[in-house]
Order: sequence, then structure tokens, then C-alpha cells
Amino acid sequence: MYRTGSPIDDFVGTLETASNSALLLDYDGTLAPFVEERNAAIPYPQVMPVLRDLVDSECTRVVIVSGRSATEVAMLLRMNPLPEIWGAHGLERLLPDGTFTVGKVDRRTARAIKDAAAWASAQGFDDRLERKPGGIALHWRGMDPDTIDEVSQRAFSALLPLTRINRLSLGEFDGGIELRVKSCNKGHVVERIAREMGDAPIAYLGDDRTDEDAFRAMQGRGLSVLVRPELRPTSAEVWLRPPDELVDFLNSWLHARGGAR
Repeated sequence: MYRTGSPIDDFVGTLETASNSALLLDYDGTLAPFVEERNAAIPYPQVMPVLRDLVDSECTRVVIVSGRSATEVAMLLRMNPLPEIWGAHGLERLLPDGTFTVGKVDRRTARAIKDAAAWASAQGFDDRLERKPGGIALHWRGMDPDTIDEVSQRAFSALLPLTRINRLSLGEFDGGIELRVKSCNKGHVVERIAREMGDAPIAYLGDDRTDEDAFRAMQGRGLSVLVRPELRPTSAEVWLRPPDELVDFLNSWLHARGGAR
């Protein structure tokens, strides 16, 4: 594991001579700090200028990959033009020209997701429930640890049976749990973008457990970067602390691709 040094330097060197490149970034915890009110999760101020320059320069394919809905990420970014956005762990795709596509969820799985949302609502979790096209998330951020333990145990007991008879998975993320379709994860997005980009250099930056699918998919394809204040066990090759080290990396990318900064 390296926090700075040759893996980044070597990768940036490949950007200087490449005809194309792709930069994939998670949103919450990577571009934006975690906050208790998730609708107020705006990007680090230091990040936005260089992110805008990367998108405006058209020197790199910038792709945001998030568990949120794609339209929600677009609203929080407040960019014009927008980067490409994959939402709901890859179930949704929003292109810069406004083209929006969403994958299909079979009827039985959709019914199970609806039942899960109804259970959460009946438990009084409406203010912590996030409904998604391919699942639901329950957010614990701001709760005291004892309450989190008690509520998460109840949620796992109630929702885990749904994964045994439907095409769903249940897992933790940083600040909650999520029930979602198995057919979509961030690793699948990496594989799709990598196929579309061919031999072009590609990097994925993320912070959460849901980003581990993407880090594993990046092996042998490009650079995987863990972005978070504290190091944790990960499949990522490089660790950067936000926002300063993240901004330095993005500026290095922009310079290597002939950008303005």
C-alpha cells in the first residue's frame, strides 16, 4: 500500500502520451465529505475548480459512480456541463447531453424492494430511508452507537430473508445498510467503461466498502485509489487523504493531459 509515490507517478506518466483517458470517481466520501443531512452533501470547495476544468477541457472522460440516483448527484454537483454519471450502483446512466437510461428490475425483485421499504416505513425509519430504483438504503449517520447496533440488527433480521428468494444483496456501507439488486455494482461499471475505453489509462477513486467491487475490477486495468482521512483494509493500490491530496492528484492529472491549471 502506498499513499503517494511511484504508483501515482507512473500512472500520471502514462496520461501524458495517451490519446484518451477515463477518471472514475465515487461521490459521497470521495468528492464530498460525509454530513448528517445527506441532501446537503456538496463537494469539497477545493475540488470543484479542478473538476470543472477536467470536464471543460474534454481531455478526460470524467465519470461519477454513485449509490445515489444519477439525477440526485447531478443536482448536488451543480455543474454545467455535467460529467457522465452512473447512479444506483450502475443501474442508472446519465450522459452529459441529458440522455438517461435505467436498467430493468424484474417484477418479483421490485416487489421485494417495495416490501422492504414498507417494513422500514412501518418501523418509523422514513427520515432515514432512501428509496432507489434498484433497492433501499437505511442511513444511521448521527445516531449514537448503541442505537445503531440495535436498529441495524433489526434491519438485518427483517431484510436478509429477502435476499434468499430474490436477486438482491444486503450489505453495510459507511453509515448504513443497503438492500439492492445483485446485477449492479460499481465493479460492473468499471468493466463497462474499461471495455469502452480500450487501452486508454483509467483510474477509479472511492472511499467506501461499495467501492471495493470497483477496486477489484480495476486490477490489471489501471489505478485504484482509496480516498478517505484514515487508511482501512482495501483492495485499492493507493491511499489519498481528502481534500488536499485528492486535489493534488486531480491537478496532476489535468497537467498531464494538457489542461489549464
